[in-house]
Amino acid sequence: MIALTLDRIAEITHTAIGGSARPDTVVDGPVVIDSRQAAPGALFVALAGERVDGHDFAAAAVEAGAAAVLASRPVDAPHLLVDGGDDEVVAALTRLAAHVAGELGDPRRGADTTEVVGVTGSSGKTTTKDLIAQVLARHGTTVATAGSFNNEIGHPLTVLRAGTDTRHLVLEAGARGIGHIAHLCRVAPPRIGVVLNVGSAHMGEFGDRDAIARAKGELVEALPPGGRKRGGGGVAVLNADDPRVSAMAGRTEARVVTYGLAEDADVRATDVVLESTGAPSFTLHLGGDSARVRLALVGAHQVHNALATAAVADELGMDIAEVADALGAATPVSRWRMEVTEHDGATLVNDAYNANPESMRAVLTTLGSLARERRSIAVLAHMAELGEDGHAEHERVGEFAAQTGVSHLIVVGEQAEGIAVGAERAAREGRWRGETVRVPDAGAAASAVRERMRTGDVVIVKGSRVAALERVIDLITKGDVQ
Repeated sequence: MIALTLDRIAEITHTAIGGSARPDTVVDGPVVIDSRQAAPGALFVALAGERVDGHDFAAAAVEAGAAAVLASRPVDAPHLLVDGGDDEVVAALTRLAAHVAGELGDPRRGADTTEVVGVTGSSGKTTTKDLIAQVLARHGTTVATAGSFNNEIGHPLTVLRAGTDTRHLVLEAGARGIGHIAHLCRVAPPRIGVVLNVGSAHMGEFGDRDAIARAKGELVEALPPGGRKRGGGGVAVLNADDPRVSAMAGRTEARVVTYGLAEDADVRATDVVLESTGAPSFTLHLGGDSARVRLALVGAHQVHNALATAAVADELGMDIAEVADALGAATPVSRWRMEVTEHDGATLVNDAYNANPESMRAVLTTLGSLARERRSIAVLAHMAELGEDGHAEHERVGEFAAQTGVSHLIVVGEQAEGIAVGAERAAREGRWRGETVRVPDAGAAASAVRERMRTGDVVIVKGSRVAALERVIDLITKGDVQ
């Protein structure tokens, strides 16, 4: 974080200095909510929480070197005290992040001004954020959201990781309601905004795709007016292949750059090939030039993520050869997203972090490409927050799994019953000859896979976060399944 004294932080956050805190103490370390991550010069943010109260670990954080604790009640340590509970602690944290973002974006810093890139979408935003961060890191210090820490707490914490040497700040923006992304954009106003897609994730909370589109479009509405190519004004990077995303061009004063497979996209891909490893390759077309790209990431859906990244990199001054090379060198960063391992002669793909209908279809398509002449096993759990259409969406996923020719479909948990129903309908109608197996949990799923898995098989796991399907891969690879 940019170095600030406690009295300055108190002024910014509207808090009172308490305990043994000295006003001239400098905070120049990380801002953390986990006392185990405290380091010299850190600010420890104590949240009461539902299960663990951070205030109980204030002393441990200070012992580890933290300069002070941001708290909602007095603690036996140097502290900054808010008037209220957790909500006010988060509000104070947000004010501090907004101040730091303003310092990073101060035009008086000239060429050292930090470029802020915002990324949102119903699916793929974490992978795309990771791709952008890896590519931009070639041109300077880059700070990006860790994993999917993209909410009202994770967003300011990411901003506060930036320092005076930060050249790029890549922020993933998630939303569970209208106004959420707009709020995050006020913390650290982006100059470049990337919208990937509008899908079914959180349909139960938003109601319909139009509401989801309204929420995702808050990112482009937050952008400054557009300017000249490379280096001036706001830039909205929009998926030309998603009608709801491309329509967002009318909601922003920023310059619009489109990407996709469409012939009229500004940044596009042709000659897409999905290799036997599941890694896609394609010809990248950018600014009148072209270059061949071979990704190390798995899945055809990664092509769109790579195109969005290329559009951002081009805006920030990278040439097509460097972009192509950086994309090809990029590797998975965040856990449980198309992680590929080999075990006992089988290929295991762990995409267990989360699931929605679009990402389910993408992963099943990838499974079909990976398997080809091999047997395939799909372990699928339910997709959360789909609302009234949830059961029908699960049935459609089951139908799609059958269509891709999966050999064994292992359905985990009662909430995923629709997947089994859809696949079994396809079997009754003679459109599929595979096996459907119902199991109660990840442990039983691992046992079911072990019973069926042979050398050469491809196994893929996918489900909503609450299903914890990453345990299936762990249990198999660690040999704990009997």
